[in-house]
Amino acid sequence: MTVRVQQADFDAGEEIRRLRLAHPEAGAVVSFVGQVRDLNQDRQVASLTLEHYPGMTEKSLEAIISSAYQRWNIIDTVVIHRVGTLQPLDQIVLVAVSSAHRGEAFAACEFIMDYLKTDAPFWKKEKTPTGEHWLDARDSDQSAKQRWNG
Repeated sequence: MTVRVQQADFDAGEEIRRLRLAHPEAGAVVSFVGQVRDLNQDRQVASLTLEHYPGMTEKSLEAIISSAYQRWNIIDTVVIHRVGTLQPLDQIVLVAVSSAHRGEAFAACEFIMDYLKTDAPFWKKEKTPTGEHWLDARDSDQSAKQRWNG
């Protein structure tokens, strides 16, 4: 399990390559890369600032990933989340999961991302032409998380 919270950008291809080559027993590697969009709820986005509490955030991410390990037979994971001020098209997050079979890797990757969106202690502020706005978790993110409880 690799968890990093950082300001610097990451090379998603290189991170996935390392995960893949570290585990010859894996038959699948599934990944998700999130990026800053330039439009959010009909508002033009100039930048997105992400804040967190060091230490607490990493522990929260590790707990989410540990839950995925308990649900699926996954081999390894990489989660990298950026903080600081980002511009549209900047990468925010990478979630990559390796497992013997694709079904478990897909499910675990989606589970980790759904919980990360709702439970990880990040605070997001958008800068738009009308000012700065703190963002709340969306109802759709909460709904996505709830489906794992059924």
